[in-house]
Amino acid sequence: MSELVRLSGPLFDGRADRALDAYRQAAQEEVGRQGVDDVHAVLDSVLQRPTGRYERGIRTTRQRDDLSINDSGIVYGPWLEGVGSRNRTTRFKGYFTFRKVAQQLQGKAGQIAERILGQYLARMN
Repeated sequence: MSELVRLSGPLFDGRADRALDAYRQAAQEEVGRQGVDDVHAVLDSVLQRPTGRYERGIRTTRQRDDLSINDSGIVYGPWLEGVGSRNRTTRFKGYFTFRKVAQQLQGKAGQIAERILGQYLARMN
């Protein structure tokens, strides 16, 4: 006697995979938004005479399956960060804003992603 096994539900019809992909992308975007906000907060506290030009360039950029937070390639960005060639020859060593924010964001990323998890788990039912 042979029995037929029917597999159905979100794991078998693709809903779980689609929800997981949407969650991964949404979590990246949420962490990216937090990172941009954090960079702005640090810059607000360290820039002596901000013009707004540099801060307007801070954004997230998609790179394949990940997001990058950057300053849109503004020419004096490396100097402000402290990684430019001029930092070796001047007294100004940089603010290291992106490096500091990246380190802090690593510790917060899990909590940020967890905040939105529920709405994507609901899609798997």
